[in-house]
Amino acid sequence: MAARLDDGPGQDGRPGWLEELARGAGQIEPRQLSDFLPPTDGSARHAAVLMLFGEGPAGPDLLLTERSHDMRSHAAQVSFPGGASDPEDLGPEHTALREAEEETGVDPDGVDVVGRLPDLFVPIGNFAVTPVLGWWREPSEISVVDPAEVHSVHRVPVADLLDPANRYTLRHPSGFVGPAFVLGDLFVWGFTGGIISRLFAFVGWEKPWDRERYTELPDHMVERLWRNR
Repeated sequence: MAARLDDGPGQDGRPGWLEELARGAGQIEPRQLSDFLPPTDGSARHAAVLMLFGEGPAGPDLLLTERSHDMRSHAAQVSFPGGASDPEDLGPEHTALREAEEETGVDPDGVDVVGRLPDLFVPIGNFAVTPVLGWWREPSEISVVDPAEVHSVHRVPVADLLDPANRYTLRHPSGFVGPAFVLGDLFVWGFTGGIISRLFAFVGWEKPWDRERYTELPDHMVERLWRNR
């Protein structure tokens, strides 16, 4: 499967690359995204994140947040907006849109849900997380809504995520090894970095990059990692 970021309009006037991405999201298998899958006994808590794609000044982009540096878990990590499901939520799509609005001010009325990825597991918190794929049909103003949860909000150009110069293999103090993206002050790794890396590779966007180029966690992340143990 191969998609081009400069594809012309697809269905409903959406860009062709988005249609290909949504198609890939529906075809990819859980194990192609992560080695961590939810327990089959249904004991995991439900959560959802929003992978929100839009068209920005630099072309296709992806909405990412940097979590508050004072949180008890995942402090200072870059992530998709999202969180735990509420009893009132009507499904993962509702959860993802609600959380994105609460964290970044995204107007859900301007977002079209175009697909979802398989449920994945985040052992910390025992969460089964559904990544929801969204198209930012009518972009709205975004900002940090709750500083207790979010440190900063970013529209990251997809071209920057695909640039081999920004790609590394992370060596985590725990022994974990996985893909990372270094974008100025943004360090994307873990659950978020893995999904971006594997999904983009699946749809044929990935450019050859040096997997033997290693990096470590930034000092401020290591500090918080040990502080919260």
